[in-house]
Amino acid sequence: MGQVVTDIIAADPDIQIVAGIDAVDRGNRDYPVFTDAAECSVPADAIIDFSTAKAVDVLLAYAVERNIPVVLCTTGLSDRQIASVGEAAEKIAILRSANMSLGVNLLLKLLREASGILTANGFDPEIIEMHHRRKIDAPSGTAIALADAVNEGTGNQYHYVYDRTERREPRDDKEMGISAVRGGTIVGVHDVLFAGQDEVIEFTHTAYSRAIFAKGAVAAAKFLAGRGAGLYDMADVIG
Repeated sequence: MGQVVTDIIAADPDIQIVAGIDAVDRGNRDYPVFTDAAECSVPADAIIDFSTAKAVDVLLAYAVERNIPVVLCTTGLSDRQIASVGEAAEKIAILRSANMSLGVNLLLKLLREASGILTANGFDPEIIEMHHRRKIDAPSGTAIALADAVNEGTGNQYHYVYDRTERREPRDDKEMGISAVRGGTIVGVHDVLFAGQDEVIEFTHTAYSRAIFAKGAVAAAKFLAGRGAGLYDMADVIG
């Protein structure tokens, strides 16, 4: 993701990378790369983070100490770390989202608006997500975010079901099934189905490359620059 972000910013005259932080300095960069955040004293307007959960504690401490906003793209945070993000957001601007794609975040907004109308008229919501065979978690964080958006639009009436293999009974009126498919090199496909009487409405987002996540992160960095302390998400970026 670091390389993808680098390539996108290189083509954007409105933003520049001034430094990078990575476990290994692979060289061949137009900017300095530090293997230890403590060694990086380069002034910056925002940090884009696509690291790992174990690196987030150090990142937050670094950002708070230097008063730099953070676009937090890393997933899989523990409850303690999520609480730490909230505490840090009282001192600096932090944007955290389950998915950095502008398209996915617009879809979340649309689902909040549409789900209440559709479910009130007898449509059953279901979510199917597909990812590459090496993805280790299921369902995806994005699938859960989509389910939450649907649920919010209905006043949180639904409970989530991940496995129906042990059941021998009809679908509960207030359940929402979330299914995961893993295989090949699928970057990411998310389908939200509203199944009604004699008709089905589908909302689908397909990611063809990881560049969409980097583009969203860059847009978020531009949004955060100069912002006051607070916890933001991609809904704030798309307006």
